Amino acid sequence: MSTKLLKTVGATLALTVAASTASAETLKVVTDPSFVPFEMMDQETGEMVGFDMEIIREVADRAGFDIDLNTMDFNGIIPALQSGNVDIAIAGITITDEREEIVDFSDPYYDSGLRLLVREGNGDINEFDDLEDKKVGTKIGSTSYDYLMKNLEADDGVTPYPGSADMYMALMSGAIDAVFYDAPNVGYFARTKGEGKVKTIGPLYEGQQYGIALVEGSEWVDEVNTALAAMKEDGTYKEIYEKWFGPMPEDM
Repeated sequence: MSTKLLKTVGATLALTVAASTASAETLKVVTDPSFVPFEMMDQETGEMVGFDMEIIREVADRAGFDIDLNTMDFNGIIPALQSGNVDIAIAGITITDEREEIVDFSDPYYDSGLRLLVREGNGDINEFDDLEDKKVGTKIGSTSYDYLMKNLEADDGVTPYPGSADMYMALMSGAIDAVFYDAPNVGYFARTKGEGKVKTIGPLYEGQQYGIALVEGSEWVDEVNTALAAMKEDGTYKEIYEKWFGPMPEDM
C-alpha cells in the first residue's frame, strides 16, 4: 500500500472517530453528593467517586453518550427528572410503584433493604418495633422515611435530614436514638467513621432494588439496560461491586 494511500486512509479514520465523538449526545446526570459508598466527593480531587459513579460512567461509555454530572439533595432528584431539568439520575434510588408512575427506570442494578443503626452500648432498641416513642433519624424523600411513616404508630419522633452525614452526627451526639436508612449506607458508616461508636442491628426490612432513573419517555432506557446486562455478563459489574463492597453474593 502506498504512503499516499496510507495517509488518506489514516485521515479518513481520524475524521470518522472525530465525527463519532462530536456526535455523542451529552446527557445531564444528577446524583446525591453524600450517599457513601455509592457517591461521594473525593476531597483531594474534587471528583465524585463511588460505586454508582463507576457504574454510570461505564454505562455511558457502552451506551454511547457523554455525561454532564451534577449533584443535589436527594429529595430534589425525582422532581428534577419530572421537570426535564436533568436526563438521568443515579443515587441509590429505590424502584417503587409511585416513582415508576412519573419517571422511567432501568433494570435493577443493586439489591438493598433498610436497616437500623444505634450507638454502641444501646440496650433499648433491637428491632423496628422498639422505635415507638423513640427519636429516629432518616433522610428526606427516602423510602426509609416512607416506611417509618407507614409503620410507626407514633411517628412524631421521626426527624428527616437532608444528608446522611447530618443524621449520623445527630446519632453520635445523642440527639436521636437511632437511624433507619438504606442498609449499605449505614453498614459502610458503621465500618468506617462510626467504627466503635455505632453498630447495625436487626434484620433487613423491606427488600429493595436500586435502578437508574431516567426522564419519562427517555429514548435511552434500552441502551442503558443493554449496557448493564453486558457489564454483568463480562464481569465488569462484579469487579466494580467487589471494589466497594467486598465479595459479591452468588445470587446477584
